[in-house]
Amino acid sequence: MPPDSTAATDAHPLTIGEEPRFCPACGLGVEPRLLEPDHRPRLVCPAGHVTWRNPRVVVGTLPIDAGRVLLARRAIEPSLGRWGNPSGFLELGEAVQEGARRETEEETELRVEVGRLVGVYSRPHAGIVTIVYEATIVGGSVEPAAETSEVRAFGPDEIPWDELAFSTVESALRDWVASLPGRGPRFEPELYVEGDPE
Repeated sequence: MPPDSTAATDAHPLTIGEEPRFCPACGLGVEPRLLEPDHRPRLVCPAGHVTWRNPRVVVGTLPIDAGRVLLARRAIEPSLGRWGNPSGFLELGEAVQEGARRETEEETELRVEVGRLVGVYSRPHAGIVTIVYEATIVGGSVEPAAETSEVRAFGPDEIPWDELAFSTVESALRDWVASLPGRGPRFEPELYVEGDPE
């Protein structure tokens, strides 16, 4: 594809969801352009400003109590009624661990201390990167909050695998289970899933 091409390719779509039509820097219209032969097409205005379309960052925890992980049943879309770990979008100016703690407290009424990194996962089709930490419960109460209808503890052999909200939740839980004593090595190919539940 020549450098002045304006078409996005199927292999490298410009965006997920609705594309911006105007430049946030100057307000002029944007169009896809290939800026360098080995790069993806970018949205560029006539003044040359690039409108970057980057993934959104989701942060969350796996709150652990006596060897059991607390999951929250979602009371909102997407994945209404499915189980997930407490998580949400990282805010500007917020440290990753701070955001994970805040989201956990907002969704479960638990007070947690953020611990080790469980893993970093992605949902490319949704433009999401998810960072998950293990967390120790230090206070609060196990109660649903505004975006959840139920909060429940599950042992490693009780996790409702067929009722999980997102592929990133499944991957994080599988990594957590695999890290437990006697559970075997991490990063086995079958631990990773693609796509989200229908």
